[in-house]
Amino acid sequence: MTCIRPSFVLAGLLLAAPLSAADLPPPGASSCAGCHAVSPKAETSVPRLNGVPAAQIVAAMQDFKSGKRPATVMDRLAKGFTDDQIKAIARWYQGQK
Repeated sequence: MTCIRPSFVLAGLLLAAPLSAADLPPPGASSCAGCHAVSPKAETSVPRLNGVPAAQIVAAMQDFKSGKRPATVMDRLAKGFTDDQIKAIARWYQGQK
């Protein structure tokens, strides 16, 4: 009798499960991960964005864009995103745990 390891079953289920649009990061979100670590194992002084309320991320980005919030890099990066892109990225990060 052949025994199938549970890890193989889980891997098969994950590979077979279709990804929804909510699972995929919106355009621009990957640029955030360059400084805002996703892994809790990474040591960084830059805050993680996973699970942060979308309104908080949007407010910070708007403040960076307007110059209201001082920054070394974020002010320039924020100016490269439209308001709709910022909202989409913020909603996506809010849903990440």
